[in-house]
Amino acid sequence: MEKTAATVIEGATLVLGDRLERASLRFEDGLITAIDGPRDGATVFDGRGHLLGPAFIDIHGDAFERQLMPRPGTMFPVDAALLETDRQLASNGIATTYHALTLSWEPGLRSIEMGRAVFEALTRLQPRLLVENRLQLRWESFCFEAVDFIRDALQGELTPAIAFNDHTSMAMLHPSVTMQERPFEFSPDFPVVDMQNPAFVEKMGERAKRAKMSSEAMVAMIASIWERRPEVPAVIEKVAALGRAVNAPMLSHDDSQIETRDHFRGQGARISEFPMNHRVARAAREAGDFIVFGAPNAARGGSHLGSSPRVAEMVREGLCDILASDYYYPAMLIGLARLVADGVGAVETLWPLVSGNPSKALGLKDRGEIAVGKRADLVLVDWPEEGTPVVRRTWVAGRTAYAATPAG
Repeated sequence: MEKTAATVIEGATLVLGDRLERASLRFEDGLITAIDGPRDGATVFDGRGHLLGPAFIDIHGDAFERQLMPRPGTMFPVDAALLETDRQLASNGIATTYHALTLSWEPGLRSIEMGRAVFEALTRLQPRLLVENRLQLRWESFCFEAVDFIRDALQGELTPAIAFNDHTSMAMLHPSVTMQERPFEFSPDFPVVDMQNPAFVEKMGERAKRAKMSSEAMVAMIASIWERRPEVPAVIEKVAALGRAVNAPMLSHDDSQIETRDHFRGQGARISEFPMNHRVARAAREAGDFIVFGAPNAARGGSHLGSSPRVAEMVREGLCDILASDYYYPAMLIGLARLVADGVGAVETLWPLVSGNPSKALGLKDRGEIAVGKRADLVLVDWPEEGTPVVRRTWVAGRTAYAATPAG
């Protein structure tokens, strides 16, 4: 770890486990070395009037896609997009991120080629990045071509996570069944849409724009991909085995049935990402799995999907362990603030949703809490009693990644 000078933050209110406490914090050489310890030889930073907590750990964020493709079909250089994304992460208090990198059979933004480009760029840019940029290999299970890349990426210096996704089956679902209640994807009686239906062709339009192709061409492509369905379970087993071999954290995405959660738990995926109903979330809780929901859901007071569970309700019921930025990095702090304002819990009891719990789920034992010996990943927040909080400073392993001084 890079040597850094000793720093003492004085006057801030620290988020310490289950309590808030006004105390000084000392860190040096990237680690927290004392709480209310000595000032000797240290640079003293005034934290009065601010909240100091462990920096955020984002288990799933795909907002980087908007830097790569700010408009449908309009691509920007990968290095520039990732450097800008990194700056946004630091300014939102996120010290560790897992970019949800979709690996799909679709051409364009979510293709294997783009996945490799992002992986190679992050590896190349590592010395210039402000925060720790990792990958969540958001693998579409019908994309067999991704297996070799997944194998390569798992050998990288920063072990990625693997998320099992199946948006192919979701796209093929008959419109009479909601996504939230769709059957287990490999059920023999899975209800399939009529691909000649004009509504289905129109539905494929968004994917087609992203891939720079016509809706008709996209329909033909998904029809050919759908023929792979009998082979998918075996390929899932292969990818899960690759993950288990390097102890990579694994997640299943948008579980709609207990059978789905059971299946992926059996493959070693102990994180349920965005379960789509209470029934599945309760089953995950009873099995001891980690449960992830989107911070935008918390910030907005409900999911953009409308019929998915409300995060506030899930937190109250003990059915949410982790908040992910999902598609909007500022939502981690804003969502936390909304939960506090709505009386769901106190700051200190809710903060683990964005730091301590994701560190446990991802096996990052060196960070996620303010404690002596832990990595000095810290976020200083200006949080008025009746107002919107904002990040003023972010430290990553004791290094200043972001700092802002207000005009007032």
